[in-house]
Amino acid sequence: MSVRPEEQGLFVGGAWVAPDGGHYAVVDPATEETVGWAPEASRDQVHAACAAAREAFGPWSRTAPGERAAILARAADLIRARLVPYAELAQAETGATTGTARGMQVGVAAARFRRYAQVEPTEWAIPPQVNDAGPMGRAAVMGALAVRQPVGVVTCITSYNNPWANPAGKIAPALAMGNTVVVKPAPQDPLSVYRMAEALEEAGVPRGVVNVVGGRAVEVGEAAVDSPDVDMVSFTGSTTVGQRIGEVCGRSMKRQLMELGGKGAALVFEDADLGSAVAGIGTTFSFYSGQICTAPTRVLAQRGIYDRLVEQLAAYAGRLKVGDPREAGTVVGPVISAAHRERIESYVELGRKEGASVVVGGERPAKDRGFYVTPTLLADCRPDLRVVREEIFGPVVTVTPFDDEDEGVALANDSDYGLIDYVWSSDVARAFRVARRLRAGGVGVNTVGRNMEAPFGGFRRSGVGRDCGSYALHAYSEVQSIVWPG
Repeated sequence: MSVRPEEQGLFVGGAWVAPDGGHYAVVDPATEETVGWAPEASRDQVHAACAAAREAFGPWSRTAPGERAAILARAADLIRARLVPYAELAQAETGATTGTARGMQVGVAAARFRRYAQVEPTEWAIPPQVNDAGPMGRAAVMGALAVRQPVGVVTCITSYNNPWANPAGKIAPALAMGNTVVVKPAPQDPLSVYRMAEALEEAGVPRGVVNVVGGRAVEVGEAAVDSPDVDMVSFTGSTTVGQRIGEVCGRSMKRQLMELGGKGAALVFEDADLGSAVAGIGTTFSFYSGQICTAPTRVLAQRGIYDRLVEQLAAYAGRLKVGDPREAGTVVGPVISAAHRERIESYVELGRKEGASVVVGGERPAKDRGFYVTPTLLADCRPDLRVVREEIFGPVVTVTPFDDEDEGVALANDSDYGLIDYVWSSDVARAFRVARRLRAGGVGVNTVGRNMEAPFGGFRRSGVGRDCGSYALHAYSEVQSIVWPG
């Protein structure tokens, strides 16, 4: 059936069903107008989705990898063909600029389905081992094979900052490996995920292989995690929620993949190309309005260039156009909600009270409507300040000075987080030496760019496990060994 946006249904067992909990309004953060009406699932409906995924797992896991890949390829084509309307919806739900919605949200989602629409080897030979005669039997040459097997039913709980790329990065590799999925989208912008489900349905995904159940109630996510039919939980979101999910998963030994918070350190040395460093750090102000866990929000500047870097960052932030993300030239759109805007503003005020200097920003833009935050730069920060240590998740950058390499590395590693850090230096040998000393899952050397085949994930409270590229196929599989006498 064709589901109208104002009456969005759940996708359970291959059918679009009415939600037991009714609907709630999805609000455009730029205009504060209603985008559509999202469904509120009941706990029973979530468990029904998990049961449907369990029933579909057997046939889907035995489907030839080439057939699974063909479905993912068709889904990629459908998403790409509908890029403009899908991006318009994503923009309305998230407040992303037009370029971000098209290129980094819907465009990346299509690319991720395309990436996993290929068959990769799932088994490999282990060197034979010569065993002497003993209690385990006669002497023999033992052959072995390692085989990747699907985990089973995977609950995918996605983040609000990218309702296309984030779920696609979970669903595509999970399906490619033969798993079935239950997707619980973020409550702020779930409508895009239901469009993704429609594309997958049209691409030929069998009934029950993909299920989408959402809602604002905590019970919806809890049901998707604690269902006995679920074998693994893949979660992107806050560390606090991730810890609660981990506790539930631990009770029944469910597999976990966790991409959690970040407080990326950006070490800028005296010999750095300051233009490159400013442009990279400045993405914190512009990209998703700072609502991204990989942002270089915690700048550590060597004293020789500290004043110049602060001055240039302030000038950069001051030039950025804040406003309607649909207008040409807008660089900084709104944050996701009024509540989140207030949270960001409270951190800026806290920084003032803690002794940080507000160099630029710190006030609410003069807008009649929309949840806007002015790009804000906090200088003269000490490493013990809460604005330096805690994830703000908004267009706010802190700057702290350091003297030498050892101090810079120590300050960077003095964090509860460890997702992605950054190093700017014209001395490539030093940059790579420093990168290896940083306790982070990834390090950008003179760039904030990413290689999407590289493993992605964090140290410490930034997460558990790795995905992207072939590493995602590893994440959504178990390794089985088969041994035989030669």
